[in-house]
Amino acid sequence: MSTFKALAGNDAVATAMRQINPDVVAAYPITPQTSTVQKFADFVADGLVDTEFVTVESEHSAMSACVGAAAAGSRVMTATSANGLALMWEIVYIAASTRLPIVMSLVNRALSGPINIHCDHSDVMGIRDSGWIILFSENGQEAYDNLIQAVRIAEHPDVLLPVAVCQDGFITSHGMERVEIYDDADVKAFVGEYHPQWSLLDLEHPKTYGPLDFYDYYYEHKRQQVDGMEHASRVIMEVTAEFNQKFGREYGLFESYRLDDAEVAVVVVNSAAGTAKVVVDQLREEGLKVGLLKPRLFRPFPAKELADALRHLKAVAVMDRSISFGAMDNAGPLFLELVAALAVHGVQVPMADYVFGLGGRDILPGEIESVYRDMLRTAETGQVERMVTYLSVRE
Repeated sequence: MSTFKALAGNDAVATAMRQINPDVVAAYPITPQTSTVQKFADFVADGLVDTEFVTVESEHSAMSACVGAAAAGSRVMTATSANGLALMWEIVYIAASTRLPIVMSLVNRALSGPINIHCDHSDVMGIRDSGWIILFSENGQEAYDNLIQAVRIAEHPDVLLPVAVCQDGFITSHGMERVEIYDDADVKAFVGEYHPQWSLLDLEHPKTYGPLDFYDYYYEHKRQQVDGMEHASRVIMEVTAEFNQKFGREYGLFESYRLDDAEVAVVVVNSAAGTAKVVVDQLREEGLKVGLLKPRLFRPFPAKELADALRHLKAVAVMDRSISFGAMDNAGPLFLELVAALAVHGVQVPMADYVFGLGGRDILPGEIESVYRDMLRTAETGQVERMVTYLSVRE
């Protein structure tokens, strides 16, 4: 039996962590992630989990403790945001390179400076080449569901890579919505028991973690990470299919919204997709054939699947909540990834990028509507008026 509760996104994630009951959680509080570990600490204090909760002096220490615990064979989780993730930087790479299935709730927030505690995606886009699997969540329900699935994905013997589950800081992390919470026993049965193949504590079979690794083997170890990431796409869909069947969901690599017969579409991740759906419905009432594609999986990037989903369109807009400074036209990372994917898979469609919401600035329905109307004009002319537009910025 499931129950419906009014929960902020952080509380939904903490609830999933309680149901998973990891062996070790090491975390440091940072806005807007703080209430996640604060709530989980309550569960620890109340005896509702068996977790060893490690309070550390910094995020660098948090990820270091996670690496040590995971290497010892524990099921490990953590949470962070923005500058906290930046302080973890060195160890984030070590976690992936050492093939440790750590699961992290990443509450997206702008990176300093100037100092800002509100949402954009500069933090997660900074780790896109670190070797972590990255999942996006539109709302608290998706953050809860993705976190449960992330455990199975990370621990699969063909993957053994850490997973970051993202949600938007304050917008969903502190926004209260209705969340369906599954029965504790059902969640526990779904994630199952973790049986690590290699453990530092297995004294009968000694192992070395984190050795000095020069040109003699470093290259091969990087290639093995590629194999794990390539296997991840299949494993993610297997885990997702099982999750959908058990809990009545319809997750995939991405969500299509009124896309099949659309002529133009917007591609956007996380909470802004919810607002975009409202705009799609309004424009559909005017008889305009518009749609939405919301990626759920960012790493590994489902290039062919996205290209096939967008192949029939006359124009595509990407909305990025971050900038890749110095890249082509200073566009955003999602746009650059998608441009490359469509080119490689033979899709020739006019595309434009719209950077929005940096530092937590609101994105209004009218602004999203303007993006669609731009694309409708592009569909008619075949010409992109402007490659990169900065929505609602003061010039």
